[in-house]
Amino acid sequence: MEREEDDSVSELLRDRFRLSTIHIAEAEAKRNDMEISGPVMACIADLAFKYTEQLAKDLELFSQHGGRKTANMEDVILSVHRNEHLAALLRLFCNDLKAKEPQSERKRKKASKKEDQATTSVVHIPDS
Repeated sequence: MEREEDDSVSELLRDRFRLSTIHIAEAEAKRNDMEISGPVMACIADLAFKYTEQLAKDLELFSQHGGRKTANMEDVILSVHRNEHLAALLRLFCNDLKAKEPQSERKRKKASKKEDQATTSVVHIPDS
């Protein structure tokens, strides 16, 4: 019974993800004065969902490898190492967040030395 509920929730999330992807693709096509056929739209949605599934699995593995139950920003950046452009955008986003963080917030939570090293160093894994 619980397995059926999990499958139902997964299917609902997958459908919503695909609908959102199609909506974004249609909006971008309209913005760029283009047309995208239905089969191409469905293919884009399926590819985006499969990419997101793999990204989630990689993220989970990186956080487990770091001995954490919670993923951090470095796990996210490492998870997208196959897409250097996206990794660079995420690094910029992370740096912007750190710059906007109030100084008092940074001082309040003292991270362990291991966590501090994990969040300040970025490991570049070259594509083979």
